[in-house]
Amino acid sequence: MEADREDAAKLLRGDTSGLAGLMTRHQDRLFRYLLRLVGDPSVAEDVFQQTWLQVAEKIRRYDAERPFAPWLVTVARNLALDQLRRLRPVSLEEADEPAAPASGSDPLERAMTRQTTARVDAALGTLGPLDREVLSLRFEDELELPELATTLGVPLPTAKARLYRALERLRGKLLTPASAGERR
Repeated sequence: MEADREDAAKLLRGDTSGLAGLMTRHQDRLFRYLLRLVGDPSVAEDVFQQTWLQVAEKIRRYDAERPFAPWLVTVARNLALDQLRRLRPVSLEEADEPAAPASGSDPLERAMTRQTTARVDAALGTLGPLDREVLSLRFEDELELPELATTLGVPLPTAKARLYRALERLRGKLLTPASAGERR
């Protein structure tokens, strides 16, 4: 966190090495988050680049007393949602997303893991980006509920409610008759 503050201060002074430091620490997590949110690698790349441009332009708005990552995710989230609205006139709750690969140790375990991962990814793909966002932040980025609330810019009870609703929707997708038929 201290390195983020130092790099933000450098960027504020016009030293681009500050931006390089921030990017080095946050780029992988940020891109994964954006890919999960928008569901399209090329759109995620565009928003990723726009995010870092915004960070450079708006660094004065960053409060160095707070962690950098939630501010960065907020910038990225706002840009991603704007981009989704422009690209998809349908509701953000109805957008799709691609699946991700999985791994295991022995062949049977790998096969079962791939099948389970494929089912979960397919179910996630049917959720809207706002549900995928909260699930991704909580389970992929492993944010605790207070961090999740901060990142989303909502009160803790709202973050809990969004997570609960997203989990319920995901559970509903996994327990549909089509899913049950696959297990037979």
